[in-house]
Amino acid sequence: MARRAIIAGAGIGGLSTALALAQAGFEVAVYERAEAFEEFGAGLQLTPNATRVLARLGALAGALEAAMAPHAILTLRGSDDSELVRVPLDDAERRWGAPYLTIHRADLQRALAEAARRRPGVSLTLGVSLTGLASENGRVAVALKRGPSAMRDVADLLIGADGLRSVVRESLVRSEGAEAAFAGRIAFRATVEARLIDRRWLRPVVVLRLGPKAHLVHYPLRGGSVANIVAVVVQDWRNDTTVDLWNGDADGQVLDRAFAGWSPETRALITAASVWRAWPLYVRPPISSFSLGRAALVGDAAHPMVPFLAQGAAQAIEDAGALGRIFSQTDDVPSGLAEYSRDRAARANRVQAESAKLGRIYHLSGPLALARDAAMRLMGPRRLSARYDWLYGA
Repeated sequence: MARRAIIAGAGIGGLSTALALAQAGFEVAVYERAEAFEEFGAGLQLTPNATRVLARLGALAGALEAAMAPHAILTLRGSDDSELVRVPLDDAERRWGAPYLTIHRADLQRALAEAARRRPGVSLTLGVSLTGLASENGRVAVALKRGPSAMRDVADLLIGADGLRSVVRESLVRSEGAEAAFAGRIAFRATVEARLIDRRWLRPVVVLRLGPKAHLVHYPLRGGSVANIVAVVVQDWRNDTTVDLWNGDADGQVLDRAFAGWSPETRALITAASVWRAWPLYVRPPISSFSLGRAALVGDAAHPMVPFLAQGAAQAIEDAGALGRIFSQTDDVPSGLAEYSRDRAARANRVQAESAKLGRIYHLSGPLALARDAAMRLMGPRRLSARYDWLYGA
């Protein structure tokens, strides 16, 4: 009889994990609390460490249909658009063994969901929340809720891919379960129709503009029909755990103040967006283990991180790849999950720390910002690319 897995959450990490475990021979039941896959979120960067795993899972071809391959990452000084460094990406496959892509989050989720639905042995159920878990006769039982109705399911393995405030995490790591804390920054995001912005910003390039206590990232999506814009601002925010992290109301005055002294091109990009959504950034401290017994965590449930290395989705996909690789080699679920934790915890926690460090560097001001800009110019594209070998080439 095939081993059976339950996955809580059908985001990028949950769906990637479903594909990986199905490939390793599991029957997989995915439960997602949302009633439908919606057009939420914004663009994301799929770095080579992620696209390499997607290729192994048979999901890269579907993602490529909706993705773009940027030629470079261009870093500018926000005040006057002076170029600091341009890192080429055309040689990503030669250097890191897989492509560097940009894609709308909804398009990637849709491609993964379609791949999961095509995979024998995978079931995907929407509108169902996981509310609890317990051991039961050498397996793991979960309590589920669909509207007013209570249900249960039993499997050999449970994966918590249920996000920042994961129910599974609270059961696994109570001793390390510090509450999610506001990171002191808000990401404002928007997509803008191509006709509303300068066409030079629709070229396949990721543009990063740096300034005091803020930065702006933008790149085209969906064949250049829209531009994805993300403005990250150092800002106070009510530490309210009920806030909708993806669709909070955006305060346009915050953007006006944060980017008032920036270049006219930056201001034009910001004013071109008619609707901004606010995404307060939350973090949790690293945890020493991602598993306990027959349950484990992936993605934000295991290692929520600020987005300055563009690794949130990529690290969730790496988690999935590690689980698939390990369970293609062992039938012992507890020992396999323990190996998964040993394999992933140190690396994911390092990415968490490096992401936070890079955010501090991005938002420098005064003499420290001048020193940062000079260092980036002096380093140049070759040395800067080499600094990412540990991340993209793994």
